[in-house]
Amino acid sequence: MAKLNFDVAIVGGSFAGLAVARGLAQALGPDVRIAIVDKAQPATEHSDDSRAFAIWAGTQKILAGLGVWDRIRDDAETVTSIEISDSRVNDAFRPALVTYDARTPDGWPAAYIVPASVLASALYQSVATDPAVTWFTPGEIEHAHWDDNASELTLRDGTIVSAALTIAADGRQSKLRDAAGIRTIGWGYPQTGIVARVKFEEPHNGVAIQHFLPGGPFAILPLTANCACITWSAGKEEAARMAALDDAGFLSELDLRIGGRFGAIALDGPRQSWPLDLRVPRRLISPRFALVGDAAHGVHPIAGQGVNLAFRDAAAMVEVLADAGRIGLDLGNGTHLERYQRWRRFDSTMSASLYDGLNRAFSADSMVLRAGRGAALGVLDRIPSLKDMIISEAAGVTGDLPKLARGEAV
Repeated sequence: MAKLNFDVAIVGGSFAGLAVARGLAQALGPDVRIAIVDKAQPATEHSDDSRAFAIWAGTQKILAGLGVWDRIRDDAETVTSIEISDSRVNDAFRPALVTYDARTPDGWPAAYIVPASVLASALYQSVATDPAVTWFTPGEIEHAHWDDNASELTLRDGTIVSAALTIAADGRQSKLRDAAGIRTIGWGYPQTGIVARVKFEEPHNGVAIQHFLPGGPFAILPLTANCACITWSAGKEEAARMAALDDAGFLSELDLRIGGRFGAIALDGPRQSWPLDLRVPRRLISPRFALVGDAAHGVHPIAGQGVNLAFRDAAAMVEVLADAGRIGLDLGNGTHLERYQRWRRFDSTMSASLYDGLNRAFSADSMVLRAGRGAALGVLDRIPSLKDMIISEAAGVTGDLPKLARGEAV
C-alpha cells in the first residue's frame, strides 16, 4: 500500500479546485507538492456541456492573475448591457424595467459570458503538466482521516494520499464535507434548472436579459458567434413538460419566452437540467480541512454568481496559504485558515440569503407583488448612482477582496 506525501490535497478537479492548484503552484513554485483527486478522468473537451457563466470583472482579474484569461479571451462575449423584466409568459408587452450599462464605474466591462467548456479546458491546461501537481484521476476515495499531524485519503486502489491540508472542492453534495462532520443548512427548491445553448438569426449585440417569470427566472446570456446560453429556473411540473418535448417543441417554448426578439432560433448543443437547492455549511474549516467552491456554498443560480463566489474562495485560499507557506508555517494548521473562514463566510452566507430572497420575491405570481416590484424597479432605473453601486457589487470589485481579484500578484 503506497503512501504519498503532499502539502495540499485538492479533492475535485473542477473550476475552484483547479484555480487553487494553479494559484498555489504559481505563488509557491515547484517546491510545493499538490495532489488533485477526482473520481472522473480529466476532460480536455467538454462539448456535451451547454452551460455558460457570467464572469464578472473581479473574477476576470482572478483568471488573468492565474494566467488563464488569454486561453479564454477569444471565446468570451463582452456583455454590453443588462435588461431586467418582470412579466408573465403570455404578456403581449414585456418592457425592460431596468437597463444597466454593463460597465464598472471606471469604464471596464462589468461581465463576460464564457462557455463552461472553455473555462474548464483553460484551467485544466494551466495545471495539466505543472511539476508541482500530481493527479489521481480517476480516484475514488474509500476513507478519509484527519489527525493532529496530517490528513489522509485512502483511494480505492490502496494509495494513501497524505497532506498537511485537504481542500474539498467536490461540489454542493460534497461527500468529503460530510466525512469531515461539517453539517449544512439548506433546502430544495420547487424548481428545476434548465440550460440550453441556442443560435440566433438576428444579432444579440451583447445584451444579457433576465426575465422574471412566475415559475422562476429566465436568463439569456450572449455568447460569441451570435449564440446564447438560456438559463432557466422552471417549476418542476413545467420542467418535466419541457423535458418531454422534442427539439421543435422545446424551441417553440423558448421562443415564446424570448418573444421573437432575435428572430429564428436553433439549438446549438444538448439540453441539460438538474434539481435546484440551497446548501450552506455551518463552517468552512475543520482541523486540516477546508471547503471551497460549491462545497462551501450551493446558491440559487438567479444572479449567476455561484462560479464567481467559487473563484473568490479560490483566490482567498491561495493568498492565505501562500502567505503561510512563505514563512514556513504548517499549511494545514494555523490562524491563516481561520482568516480564510472569516474572509469568505460572510460573503457566501449573505450571497446565499440574497439570491434565495430574490428568487422567492420574483417567483411569487401576485398582481399586488408584481405592481410593487415594477414600481421599485422603475425607481431604481431612474437612479444612476444606485445602479452603478449595484453593478460594482455584482462585478466583485468592491469590499475586502483577495489580491488576485484586485489585479495584484499573490
